Amino acid sequence: MADIAHPHTDPASPDLDLDACDNAGITREHWKIMFISGMGFFTDAYDLFIIGVAMHLIKAEWHPSPLAEGLVTSTALLASAVGALLFGRVADMLGRKRIYGYEVLVLAAGAIASAFSPGIWWLIFFRIILGIGIGGDYPVSSTIMSEYAGKRHRGMMVSLVFAMQAAGLIVGPLLAAVLLASGINHDIVWRVLLAFGAVPALAVFQMRRHLAETPRFRKASAQRANDAKASFASGFQQLMARRDLRLRLLGSSLAWGLMDFAYYGNTVSSPMVLHAISPKASLITETLTQLAVFAIAAVPGYFVAAAMMDRMGRKPIQILGFAMMAISFSAMALIPGIEKLIFPFLIVYGISYFFTEFGPNATTFVYPAELFPVETRTTGHGIASAAGKIGGFAGVFTFPALMAWHGLLSAESGAAIASILGLIFTLLMLPETKGRTLEDLSAVPAAA
Repeated sequence: MADIAHPHTDPASPDLDLDACDNAGITREHWKIMFISGMGFFTDAYDLFIIGVAMHLIKAEWHPSPLAEGLVTSTALLASAVGALLFGRVADMLGRKRIYGYEVLVLAAGAIASAFSPGIWWLIFFRIILGIGIGGDYPVSSTIMSEYAGKRHRGMMVSLVFAMQAAGLIVGPLLAAVLLASGINHDIVWRVLLAFGAVPALAVFQMRRHLAETPRFRKASAQRANDAKASFASGFQQLMARRDLRLRLLGSSLAWGLMDFAYYGNTVSSPMVLHAISPKASLITETLTQLAVFAIAAVPGYFVAAAMMDRMGRKPIQILGFAMMAISFSAMALIPGIEKLIFPFLIVYGISYFFTEFGPNATTFVYPAELFPVETRTTGHGIASAAGKIGGFAGVFTFPALMAWHGLLSAESGAAIASILGLIFTLLMLPETKGRTLEDLSAVPAAA
């Protein structure tokens, strides 16, 4: 298979025309790159949902302690922070192409091993492996798409990479509902559900290995060919050396961490939330209800975000999303007896999902792929991704405790506070990147 190259440049040429890249329209090759880059996020969203269903079945079989249960649903998120930092830095040191594809092999190995777990602590260990692979996908896939895309469509194309999560959010509950309704032994059901996460990852492994190096990294490598090789620590030092980059890194990391605290807590614990409004519903009913929420509210949010990213801009979308999330979570927390009003509750719950997807769940992914110089782009994205996953870990681990403490009041109040803080940090720390070239965005400020 020939390498997939940029449609308007020769990736083997040392004299790459970045103006041609910036002014290019969307071609068939761009769509191929978007699909190849996006398939890892199918698995990310699929696993995000499916572990809640699997844990419901595992509890009935293994009766794990509350600590072990919390670690099963949250450890992969913490491990993904490690994967994001590791793969993000290495991709800046060695190149995007040199390592692209290996993160999905790690992901697939973790998913398959999880399915064959003989006990709860083995499952926790294998989900650490899964998480490292998932985390590694974030900085590399987003940066590859951003470095190939033209400036007029870059936000949309990077958003569409992330929007592949929508497929995972639909396939997860559909597959779970089919298997649960089939009458198959529940021990087999949860194992099949966990193993399926390897399928989309393995499907694109070879395509990722044959993807050409991005024009921007290739040109940067040619210009610094005589320089000493970058060390693992040097990328972090470069980001800290400039005040503007430090502010961007802090802003993108805080916004992502706060967003994931609210989002992952609500999504992984969605069976618990839905059980609070309908305690007698079966697991199949809860799963199909979550499918309806995803299909009606979350999935459109991804694609509205992609459509509007280069029109409205990243900053207005992120601010609007955080604001609507805060309002929705506050309503679920503060309206007395809202959990007893099933349809009003589901409407508010759906609004929170729509504005999460059409909002900071998309923009926090796009922003770090644009804010940093090519030499530290995946490093910066890896740090922001890691902050997001640590926030997600905190949300998943604390959400059940908050639900047990004061139900929706405490759990959704925490999510609302996180959303308000995310809005504030966006206002104070992040620039608008719409329509600007990556080189312009990463240039040293005149006052620096």
